[in-house]
Order: sequence, then C-alpha cells, then structure tokens
Amino acid sequence: MLLHSSTGSARQWAGLEQQLARYYRVHTVEFHGHGAQPSWTRASRMTLADEAALAAPLLAAPEGVHLVGHSYGGAVALKLATLHPQAVRSVTVYEPVLFHWLIDDDSDAPAARDVVAVAEAVRRAVARGDCQAAAERFIDFWSGAGTWALLPAGRREGVAARMDAVRQHFDALIAEPLRGRDLARLPIPMLCLSGTRTVAATRRIAALLRDAVPQARHELLPGLGHMGPVTHAALVNARIQAFLDDVRHAGVPTPGPGRFCVLG
Repeated sequence: MLLHSSTGSARQWAGLEQQLARYYRVHTVEFHGHGAQPSWTRASRMTLADEAALAAPLLAAPEGVHLVGHSYGGAVALKLATLHPQAVRSVTVYEPVLFHWLIDDDSDAPAARDVVAVAEAVRRAVARGDCQAAAERFIDFWSGAGTWALLPAGRREGVAARMDAVRQHFDALIAEPLRGRDLARLPIPMLCLSGTRTVAATRRIAALLRDAVPQARHELLPGLGHMGPVTHAALVNARIQAFLDDVRHAGVPTPGPGRFCVLG
C-alpha cells in the first residue's frame, strides 16, 4: 500500500507501483482533497486516524499488507501500523513529518520554529484566499527558495488547489498523539529513509525516530532532499524494493535490525 506526500497523489508512486507489481498486489491510497478523494468537510478537525481510515478497508488481505509512505504519507503509514498492527507486515517511510515530535522535543529550536512559521503562513494565506502564496511558501520551504517559480504553470495550479488540504495536514500533524513508544512496540520490520540534503526539521525527526525505534533499519541517502522519492525516484524505489524483498524472502530485513548506515 503506497501513501503519497501532501502535495502529491497516487501518481507519485507510478514507477514503484509498476516495479512492485511482479510480486505484489499494489494499492495506492489518496488522502482527503487529493486526486479523486473528496475534501474533508466535517466540522471536526481532521486527524491522521481519519486519513488512515481511508486505507483501513485494504488491510483485510489475509497475508497482510506492506505499507510505504512519503512525508505526510509516512506519518499516516506509521499511524495506520499502530492502529492495525496485526494486519501490517512491514513499514517503509521516507521522512515522515511527525511535527508533534519535533515541537514536543524542543519548541524553541530553529527546526520547530520553522515548521510552525510555515504552518502559520499557509494557514493565513489560505484564509485570505491566496492559495498561490500558500503553495509558494510550502514548496520553497521543502525544496529551496525559488523552486516554486521554476514549476510549470499547470503544476503550480495543481499544488495551489491542494493547499486547504495541506493546511489541514499541518493541523493534524501538530496535534497528533502518536508516541515513540507506540512505534517501538510494533513487532514488524521497519525501514526509515532520509536524505542528507533535507531541511533541519526532517533531519531532527529522523534522529528522533532512530532514538524511539532502535530496532528499525535507518538509512541516510546521500544527496537527496525531502522530495527524494520524486526527484530521485529510481534510487528510492530500488531501496524500497530491496527491503521488501528481504522481508519477503527472510521475514526480516538484512543485514539486521537496529543498523544505521549512510548509503553511498
């Protein structure tokens, strides 16, 4: 089951979906306000559990499900695994944006302040109806100043159209009660990927994940930023497939749990 990032859709995983189809029945899930999925319109604030509920019907496979998620999708994958541990065979995440962890760790740290500032900027821009400004701040935060201006007009329009959903993502992530001990109790193989060129916020979250889930495999991919699964899809997809092959053949990832390494 492949879970996309905040401004993405199921199409983000088209390459990986094709790559894995030889051995797996592959499903992609789109979150509220993305692709064909209607926006969240209830009066209550949306939560990660609400997003996870979109994927829950797919967990009925008797052989279990492997979860793969990027960014927001990574956070939802981790939440889904804690809600349905009996149905999940493995979890692979690339820089899950566990913002509550970041703020709880040190709300005055620059990384935490950066996230809160971007969330507030997006919230204000959406409230005044300027989704283009919200999208520019969001994209430039994750991919570097000036990235928004270089995107094709059609791509900018698509991202801007999702910014109210992105606002809801920030709210859900900052309020999310998921704790490290919830993940540490999961008796399943886990792969946590991160890039060396990511922003300070996700760099710190990766370190917090290493401390909270030492039994998982943690890997740092040189030269990749937060959007690595999109900008370097072949590299990331190959690593995901290798991990899933290890799980499928041996039941556990090799060369062993708790290993941290930089792949070069």
